[in-house]
Amino acid sequence: MISTFLKTSVVLISILFTFLCNGQTKKENSARNWPNGAQLVISVSMQFETGGQPEGAESPFSGSPLPKGQPDLPAESWFRYGANEGIYRMLDLWKKYNIKVTSHVVGEAAVKYPKIAKAIADGGHEIAAHGISWSNQWNMNYADELAFVKKGIDTVEAITGKRGVGYNANWLRRSPNTLKVLQELGFLYHIDDLSRDEPFITKVNGKNFVVMPYTLRNNDIVNVEGKHWSPDQFLWQLKMEFDQLYEEGATKRRMMSISFHDRIGGTPAMVRAMDSFIKYTKTKKGVVFMRKDDIAKMVLNDPKTPIDNAEEKYNN
Repeated sequence: MISTFLKTSVVLISILFTFLCNGQTKKENSARNWPNGAQLVISVSMQFETGGQPEGAESPFSGSPLPKGQPDLPAESWFRYGANEGIYRMLDLWKKYNIKVTSHVVGEAAVKYPKIAKAIADGGHEIAAHGISWSNQWNMNYADELAFVKKGIDTVEAITGKRGVGYNANWLRRSPNTLKVLQELGFLYHIDDLSRDEPFITKVNGKNFVVMPYTLRNNDIVNVEGKHWSPDQFLWQLKMEFDQLYEEGATKRRMMSISFHDRIGGTPAMVRAMDSFIKYTKTKKGVVFMRKDDIAKMVLNDPKTPIDNAEEKYNN
C-alpha cells in the first residue's frame, strides 16, 4: 500500500513539475519574442483620407458612376462623414482606453481639415504619411515619386508639427522605387506588405528598413464596405484572429494589425464593435496596443527580427 502511494506521489509530482516547467518556458519564450515582453502586440491604423479623394473615388455609389464632371453629391457627403463624425468618435474611443494608434494622413485631407489633423497629433497618436493625394504612384518615375511623397510629408508637418516616418501608398500599390524614395527621405518603415504576421527588416541600398505588414483581413474598407459585413461579423473576425495569434505568441513573435478608415470605422456600430474587442483583449495578459513607429524603433536593431530580402532586386 505504501509502495502504491509512493508511486502515485512520484507520478503526480512529475506531472506538476512538467506543467510548471512548460508554463515557465512559454513565459520565457514570450518575453524573449518581443523586447518589451509582450505576448501579442496590436497595431491599429486610422486612415484620415476625407478631403483628399479624387473624383469618382471608391464609395457606396461607385457601381453607378455619374458622367465625368458631374458632382456626386451623396458620395461627397459620405466622405464628409469621416471628418464630421468618424475621426472624432474613434479618437474618443482611443482616449477611453488610453490607446495610441497610427494615423496615415493624406496631405490634402489635412489641408482641408487642419483641426482634425491637429486633434489626432494632440491626442498622442502617430502622424504617418499617406501621400499628398489619392494618386497612383506605382507608375511614377523616381523624381516624380520623390516629389509626391515629400510634398505630402511637408504639408502634414506644417499643419501638425509632426513629420511622418511611416508610409502607406494608395491601396498599397507602390512602385519598384518606393522604398528607395522613402529611405532617401528619412522614413523608418512602410506598411504596404502582406507577407507576415510580424515586422521584419529588408535591405534598401544595403541599409536596414522596417516593414510593418498591413492587413486586408482585419480591414473595414475590405470587409465592411467591400463585402458588406455587419459590425458583428467584423468583431467575430477580430476575436478569431486575436485568439489564434495570442496562442502563437506564447512561442514566437506575433503582431495583429487592424485597419479603420475615417468614414467606415468611425460609424457608431463599428466603434461599438471595436470597444467590445478592446474589452475582450483585456481578458488576456501580455497584450499591448502600440503605434507603428514605436514598434518599428523597437525591432529595428533587435537581432531576433527576421530579415527578408524577397524584393532585393528592386531595393538596390
